[in-house]
Amino acid sequence: MVGRLIEMSVESVRVHMLSTQHVVILRELERDRYLPIWIGPWEASAIAMKLQGQTPERPLTHDLFATVLDVLGATVREVIIADLADETFHARVMLETGGRPIEVDSRPSDALALAVRTGARIFAAEAVLDRAGVEPDHGKGEDREAGPIDESKLSVFRDFVNSLDVEPGTDDRREGPPRD
Repeated sequence: MVGRLIEMSVESVRVHMLSTQHVVILRELERDRYLPIWIGPWEASAIAMKLQGQTPERPLTHDLFATVLDVLGATVREVIIADLADETFHARVMLETGGRPIEVDSRPSDALALAVRTGARIFAAEAVLDRAGVEPDHGKGEDREAGPIDESKLSVFRDFVNSLDVEPGTDDRREGPPRD
């Protein structure tokens, strides 16, 4: 059991300029909190392409999987960023077929690529957000609901954000900084 779930959306896919590593930024729907997840370049491209409305000439792996699930009568109900263990995020793809729920272990990048293709809702376990989520500093040093902001976390985060570049065509906004 993963505890309380918080609904998220894919904010953007970005590239860390110094290392050229990719990160997907999830944004909490109900408040200004973000969850950055480092992902591989192929998965980043798969997510970014779908967010941009681009269709590849031939189906990508995630497109194929979504089509196979559909043909078999399975529906992707939701994906969950369920755990953070040893600096690694773990996800679950929640399927339904014939009225029967099925839970499948997944890398977050694959689960998110599938979610953007199927329109499935995205959730993160509250415990994961408490550990790895970031709220932007609105200049007051204190969030009215959450209390004091941990400045040591934010200084590392500011360095990270300043080294990011947005994956072309995904989201040109630079607000709402994420944290690794």
